[in-house]
Amino acid sequence: MSPDAFIDALPKVELHVHLIGSASVDTVLELSRRHPGSPVPTSEEELRAFYTFRDFPHFAQVYGAVNALVREPEDIATLVLGLARDLAAQGGRYAELQVTPYAHHVVGMPAREVTEALDLAARRAPVEHGVEMAYIFDIPGEFGEEAAKVTLDHALQEPPAALVGFGLGGIEQSRAPHRDAYRDAFAAARAAGLHSVPHGGEMTGPETVWEVIEGLGAERIGHGIACLADPRLVDHLRETQLPLDVCPTSNVCTGQVARIEDHPLPRMLEEGLFVTLNSDDPPMFATTLADEYRVAARVFGLAEADLAELARNGVRASYLPQERKQALLGEIDALVAR
Repeated sequence: MSPDAFIDALPKVELHVHLIGSASVDTVLELSRRHPGSPVPTSEEELRAFYTFRDFPHFAQVYGAVNALVREPEDIATLVLGLARDLAAQGGRYAELQVTPYAHHVVGMPAREVTEALDLAARRAPVEHGVEMAYIFDIPGEFGEEAAKVTLDHALQEPPAALVGFGLGGIEQSRAPHRDAYRDAFAAARAAGLHSVPHGGEMTGPETVWEVIEGLGAERIGHGIACLADPRLVDHLRETQLPLDVCPTSNVCTGQVARIEDHPLPRMLEEGLFVTLNSDDPPMFATTLADEYRVAARVFGLAEADLAELARNGVRASYLPQERKQALLGEIDALVAR
């Protein structure tokens, strides 16, 4: 079996992917044509140029423009099912999709309608595409106390049936003034049984990783690539085996890493850290989950056994029921044995 065929056949889970960022080019073009007057282009060539990011704030601006095109519950269901279809074509079996309720709130979509769309899509995805979907509600970190309240209220009062986690994303440099609000929101979410899965150490230093661990009770961390600058933090992450959801192509596209060859993923593995491999916002970064495995093989030199272990890490770090984890791990082991 060729390396590409092995990657395609490898059963995978996607633990770090955003709803809006998962929208295919065709879907975004359809929405931009449906809603004229948006800054989002209506031709494929212009849209691909639109997805060339100067830095993370510029990426956030583009992301917000695309988000503003999602105005109806049907649009949400279309995006979820589109991701399920795309993952199925890559050997994907399960995804924990990050949804930002505040973004839908500000365009006037009622929480109940958002939840109904998410529930509908979660029911249809396994039937139509063989992919199970779960959800993580995340606070956009630059919008402060109001965003924290809207996100928490939606999670506690109108949760979709497949809601498993509570997150914090956006521009990390904007979080400090709202630290207490975020800590309070996460405490309430954890008390309600949701897992804590914030971003940390993507565009700031190790202090942000410490904050999500100590202040937000992180059980899994989005990105975490800045951890290597703090030996004490590396020791802590190694000892606790706290999972880090790493997205190499994303980090290059948003300017957090200069070149893919410079990405810290290989060193994170050498340090014995618990790493999962993910795509973040795949069409915006011209990647896929399978492509991230190809990068790991071709750029970082990971062998098939290493790729299989990354896939196992994704399963182990997921919030799937234990019996589903065992079934997926068995699929991975069977592929490796062949």
